[in-house]
Amino acid sequence: MSGRGEGRDARFEDGADAALRLRAFDAEDLTVISSLVQDAVLTAAAMRWDRRRRRFALLVNRFRWEEAERGGAAERVQSMLVIEDAMAVRSLGITPGDGETVLSLLSLAFEPGAEGGGQVVLTLAGEGAVAVEVEALEVVLRDVTQPWAAPSGRQPDHE
Repeated sequence: MSGRGEGRDARFEDGADAALRLRAFDAEDLTVISSLVQDAVLTAAAMRWDRRRRRFALLVNRFRWEEAERGGAAERVQSMLVIEDAMAVRSLGITPGDGETVLSLLSLAFEPGAEGGGQVVLTLAGEGAVAVEVEALEVVLRDVTQPWAAPSGRQPDHE
């Protein structure tokens, strides 16, 4: 057999340079997105809640863990992290609209509530957090720029 890709399964490396576009509909899916946005940096000014559309969105500079795990260069890429069906948003330890303070996103988690709803909790370095009450879990992560070399030249390292 000849031709590109014929007779073989897809490999992780096949998507190496492709922009991510992932969607989570359950807590297990959300753990994958959480691992990819760990150590993403942003400011509070890069967070928007559109009450009418019931959407909470963050523009983050995420570290490309998928590239680092393959032994590649330390890179970042700008990504949209969108939480759909957002009914309420609460924050702790951050000043809404602050464009100066750099925040570091450590994890995302889903805390189920009644009838399929619950809250998505974004844990930030320090003592910051954002809780987004949702009617149903739907989180989207989408890269929106080309990757660039991380300014530090290395991957984030913490306990």
